[in-house]
Amino acid sequence: MRELVTNCAACGGTIYCENGFYKGDEEIGLCLECSNNVRTYTEALLQRFKEMGTEENRESMEAYMRNQFSFYGIRTPERNAALKDFVKQYGDPPLEELPSVTKLLWDAPERECQYAALYLLSRQVKKLTLDHLPLLEGLIVKKSWWDTIDGIAPNLAGLIFLKHGDGGYPERWITSDNIWLNRSAILYQLKYKDKTEEDRLFGYIRKKQDSKEFFIQKAIGWALREYSKTNPMAVEDFIENEDLAPLSEREGMKHIHKIRG
Repeated sequence: MRELVTNCAACGGTIYCENGFYKGDEEIGLCLECSNNVRTYTEALLQRFKEMGTEENRESMEAYMRNQFSFYGIRTPERNAALKDFVKQYGDPPLEELPSVTKLLWDAPERECQYAALYLLSRQVKKLTLDHLPLLEGLIVKKSWWDTIDGIAPNLAGLIFLKHGDGGYPERWITSDNIWLNRSAILYQLKYKDKTEEDRLFGYIRKKQDSKEFFIQKAIGWALREYSKTNPMAVEDFIENEDLAPLSEREGMKHIHKIRG
């Protein structure tokens, strides 16, 4: 008996369940052909990482991240060089397979794999649309820490919002109980400069200025510092008239103090 189950998330082809056996890769929702492409690509990258890691680097990198994540032990310059070389050899994943490659890398235990996922996403960021926001939102709330959030919010989500509109995502993020979604809402405009929606930025900061979370206070300061490079008077006036945490105020005023000498 042959029964339609779903369509491949990459090619859109039909995946059947035949005599009780699923004719696809149920873990990542792909047909067998696309699954083979995705897994071959991902496994080749992981094998390269495994060969590069060192024990000395691994221990220090895990300690720096408070032992929350495992590492192969590959420093950033070496990792970036390896990724550049890998893409030169294997190419970028086809856009339709990129979400599945991303998910497999995100599920891998070593932190370098999440960095690799962000690298591959960033290479095709101009092709990403609001259709990719559920994927990015899922990455924000899984294996969350400042290192990945700060790669996703301004460098991926923010650029998509600028090009395609925000689809209501920032508003949902700032009202969430998840601090990493809150941080993303505060930071997604980090690279907007004169395109910054000032009222929204200041409004989101007001919503979270009483937070005791270090990563929220730090994000507020960072967002204000970056925007002060575009509109220092507005930032200084905002800081003077709001009861910000000392950390947020100190970080937010850094550039203003610098240009004044």
